[in-house]
Amino acid sequence: MAKQTSTTPMMQQYQAVKDQYPDAFLFYRIGDFYELFNDDAIKGSQILELTLTARSKNAENPIPMCGVPHHAAQSYIDILVDRGYKVAICEQMEDPKKAVGMVKREVIQLVTPGTKMDVKIGEAKSNNYLAAVVPEEGRYGMAYADLSTGEFKVTVLSNRFTLQNELAALGTREIVVPNELSAEDEKLLGQGERLLSKADAVVSAEASYVSQDLTDQLAVQVVSMLMQYLLTTQKRSLAHIQKAVYYEPAAYLEMDQDARTNLDIIKNSRTGRKGDTLLAVLDKTKTAMGGRLLKQWLDRPLLDLNAILARQNQVQDLLDHYFERSELQERLTKVYDLERLAGRVAFGTVNGRDLIQLQTSLDQVPTVQAVLQKLDDGSFTALLKAIDPVADVAGLIRRAIEPEPPISVTDGGVIMRGYDAKLDEYRDAMANSKQWIADLEASERQATGIHNLRIRYNKVFGYYIEVTNSQLDKVPEDRYERKQTLTNAERFTTPELKAKESTILEAEERATGLEYDLFQTIRGQVKDQIARLQKLAAQIAALDVLQSFAVVAENDHYVRPAMHAGSHDLAIHGGRHPVVEQVLGEAKYIPNDVVMDKDTDILLITGPNMSGKSTYMRQLALTVIMAQAGSFVPADDASMPIFDQIYTRIGAADDLANGQSTFMVEMLEANAALSHATASSLILFDEIGRGTATYDGMALAQAIIEYLHDHVHAKTLFSTHYHELTALADDLPKLANVHVGAVEENGTLVFLHKMMPGPADKSYGIHVAKLAGLPSSLLNRADTILTKLEDNSQEPAPAAAAPAEDAQLSLFAPEPPKPKDSPVLKKLAKFDLMAATPMEAMNLLYDLQKQLKKK
Repeated sequence: MAKQTSTTPMMQQYQAVKDQYPDAFLFYRIGDFYELFNDDAIKGSQILELTLTARSKNAENPIPMCGVPHHAAQSYIDILVDRGYKVAICEQMEDPKKAVGMVKREVIQLVTPGTKMDVKIGEAKSNNYLAAVVPEEGRYGMAYADLSTGEFKVTVLSNRFTLQNELAALGTREIVVPNELSAEDEKLLGQGERLLSKADAVVSAEASYVSQDLTDQLAVQVVSMLMQYLLTTQKRSLAHIQKAVYYEPAAYLEMDQDARTNLDIIKNSRTGRKGDTLLAVLDKTKTAMGGRLLKQWLDRPLLDLNAILARQNQVQDLLDHYFERSELQERLTKVYDLERLAGRVAFGTVNGRDLIQLQTSLDQVPTVQAVLQKLDDGSFTALLKAIDPVADVAGLIRRAIEPEPPISVTDGGVIMRGYDAKLDEYRDAMANSKQWIADLEASERQATGIHNLRIRYNKVFGYYIEVTNSQLDKVPEDRYERKQTLTNAERFTTPELKAKESTILEAEERATGLEYDLFQTIRGQVKDQIARLQKLAAQIAALDVLQSFAVVAENDHYVRPAMHAGSHDLAIHGGRHPVVEQVLGEAKYIPNDVVMDKDTDILLITGPNMSGKSTYMRQLALTVIMAQAGSFVPADDASMPIFDQIYTRIGAADDLANGQSTFMVEMLEANAALSHATASSLILFDEIGRGTATYDGMALAQAIIEYLHDHVHAKTLFSTHYHELTALADDLPKLANVHVGAVEENGTLVFLHKMMPGPADKSYGIHVAKLAGLPSSLLNRADTILTKLEDNSQEPAPAAAAPAEDAQLSLFAPEPPKPKDSPVLKKLAKFDLMAATPMEAMNLLYDLQKQLKKK
């Protein structure tokens, strides 16, 4: 709908502001309401379920209009931002009573999906990242920040693959990009529900401060662009934004988005929720800061052996000191979100209650220090020395702020008595005046004999004497001046009461104004210490994650893994899947070993569906992530190398939006591992090749196994139903067969869920079909066909008996005979599969398939 125009000054002002923010909903303040007009009103009324009305209803083209009360606006803003929209908040910049002509209005903040400051209940342990990306000659500068906490990171990436992984890991819903962006990059960055916001890379003083420790100019450029976007949208001090920290993704255990999704690390791939994830198992943190840091540690496990061992030592120390750990947990439960409190201080939105939360948090630090001093193995010595309790800020708040202040900071009652002499003087004058009012009321009752005479106050009429109609005849003539007539009473005043009213109101106004000035000064003093508060917050968060690891290790009987960097030998005995174990219970979960020494790079896993092959594979990957994050692991004992990357190909899924079938997705994920994995990587391949014809899939699976064995040398778990592949153990010295045990009891399949050496004797597919409840006649027919196939018969399995006229046709059609002198078979026989690459094998299969289709 085209926008409606109006010649009124207010609508001209509105349109001038709206033209500056064409891609945002404009909340335009008029009195006690924020109004939306034109297209904003039409669309906003639908999304927010507001009544759509019109301005200038009698005009030829009425202007669509809707509005929300200013005191309830935040909930409506949150709804729009959560749905991916921007909201520009336009405020009145002067008192309408004192304004000459049109009230001045300005946009004071642009709220976007990446710049939300208010955190919903249940989301305190989550970050809200805003990212920025600048492409330059094949490289990508990427920065991200959390406006609510001040965190700021930057990196330079060499390819799109790594960029996609980083953005997916952050879960950012808004990306700032240059005004000039190629269509290819725009498609890449705008995937899913991401909002792309265009901006210029302007180097301001604030941007220079944030980027001053950087040397790569592309990193400086992307940091400047992101910082300038924050300044432009927020229009206020951002003193809590920290200096940008440069990081290399390769400095941590790398996982692509497929691995994160398949392993259910942060979000459950089926439900999208935190439940039934590794994070849910390990999160026993007591603070919001600790919860966010735990996510970061799981997203970026360590590669440095010394850093891992340092965390393990701290977890062990806390594990060995139960009472000290309990006291530490008690203190941490009283620590509020220091990072976001510092953000509100910088933003100017902090109130008295926020400052009391800050003081309460700081009051716990001395006890935390005392607890750490009791731990005797020295693992916390460095942390203890670095902790600054910021006692001066705690003392300032304790002296200045009421213990239970009101939410508003402009109506008084926030500053403690005794903090400021002038404020106390005003308060005394007010108290004395109110006592004078009480004394006057008592004397007037006595003088007039009117026992229900009251002296009251309201903001419109000030102080007044109220007498009910039934007592009016007792009022002495000429004693009072009439002020207001009500239905059941009269209100009066006297010159003496008017004078005292003026004194009281003047004292209240001065006291309120002085109190607000004092609060702003206190807020400024706290703001000067933001850097110290943020440093303390980081230390408290780390301590919280470490105690969480210790609690989980004790409760769930985890062990400390022996980590080594000198070899790739892996030995886990009695290993368990940390998430599945929580669901089944420790008594029901069957542990398994994973042993892969220097002579074993690949475990080829066979066994029935539903027997636990995928669980076994995921179990190893989660154990690796936990160990390299510094946690203990679910096992009887574990000796592990440092892995640099994890790749997974688990489950069947397509990507129809990008024109990719299930099999194509499978091949792309396999190629990512084959192209990027090293001998220090971990690869999990589940049923590679099942998305195409049997012989195609089997050929590809074998070629991939051989390529991994001969060229990549990564520790690999490869599960398959192609039993023919188990013969590879005879030719590939670093491949070992293992299988999940299963037995038949009275014709029924029983899963043992236990990994055993050697290949499975058969696939048990028909048994699993029986468990699924398929018809018995169908299962009997499948048994017949399977027997013929296993006998390598060149003739088709005999057809079932001819059906009666009213019966259904056989489910399976007879198989056509195979030609004995086929050129396709001759070409396949001559092909040296052992020397071919996966791509050469795929090309051969493609050519053979074309020949068959021509026939």
